[in-house]
Amino acid sequence: MVGQVAEPGKSTGAEEAMFPRFLGAFCALLLAATPALAFPDRPIRLVVPYGPGGITDIAARILAPRLGDELGQQVVVDNRPGGAAQIGFGLAARAEPDGHTLVLATTALAANPVLFRSIPYDARRDFTPVSLVGLVPMVLVVHPSSPARTVPEFIALVRSRGGEMTYGSAGNGSGNHLSTEMFNHAAGGLRALHVPYRGGGQVMTDLVGNRLGYVFAVLPTARSFIVAGQLRAIAVTGAARSSAVPDVPTVAEAALPGFALNEWLGLLGPAGLPESVVAKLHGAVVAALRHPETAQRFRDIGVEVQGSTPDGLRAHLDRELNRWADLATHVRFEVAD
Repeated sequence: MVGQVAEPGKSTGAEEAMFPRFLGAFCALLLAATPALAFPDRPIRLVVPYGPGGITDIAARILAPRLGDELGQQVVVDNRPGGAAQIGFGLAARAEPDGHTLVLATTALAANPVLFRSIPYDARRDFTPVSLVGLVPMVLVVHPSSPARTVPEFIALVRSRGGEMTYGSAGNGSGNHLSTEMFNHAAGGLRALHVPYRGGGQVMTDLVGNRLGYVFAVLPTARSFIVAGQLRAIAVTGAARSSAVPDVPTVAEAALPGFALNEWLGLLGPAGLPESVVAKLHGAVVAALRHPETAQRFRDIGVEVQGSTPDGLRAHLDRELNRWADLATHVRFEVAD
């Protein structure tokens, strides 16, 4: 059978039958591209699961304006403190997965599963990683009147007090608390009395007032007290010395080879973010962190800028979840509901 030949200006029946299929394919391609083209179409909420003034809040307020410039939309910091960061994490996990709600997560995201019997999210399943933003070294600080000046001297001092020496933290499950227990375990099972506070400010006030034995403080919080001579820095917890206090050795080089511990800041969204949205967010975060002014502001407060891939943050979170789960097999934490 000879195929039908269309008259000039007229279509064949076969062509008319194929047109809906071409139109359907075109629409499918257009819909697939829509998230990247439309995002963001309104201001972005950056959830900080802590109150104003802490290192997470400060970091968010450094990042937000530059991230907004890169995305062409305002990024609004939304402080949602409470429940050892569970309120903020839960809010972000339940948000619409369109990229307009993000959370600046911390070590608490990985540690909370060992501190609470039930939490309103699953750290592995309920979030989409975007980028590791920064690492925040901790620093072991004591009152200047303390006889300990080195890590070995400090370990010997704590051991000599038979579990009666006090250490302060911003609360159960805080970075101070967890870092101290990690150090105590690594140092051969040191025993000390944990004194939890409702925030980091009063912890530093009481250490300066010589009402506590020691604190593992985030470096940005402790640095001004160290520089002013109000506290003595014995060691930092990172894998390398910090440029913010270059004369202070690491715990690893001073006494415990291989010891390395940082607070961390990571940007995540709810589970199910489209790949195109993740890619756009990731590109914007990396560009923001590489901006000279933003990078310098982070360095000034002691944050080591990262800018990892989404897979890099996922791998980091997995390692952290495993680290704290392992610590819980050696250290008895007070578990809350």
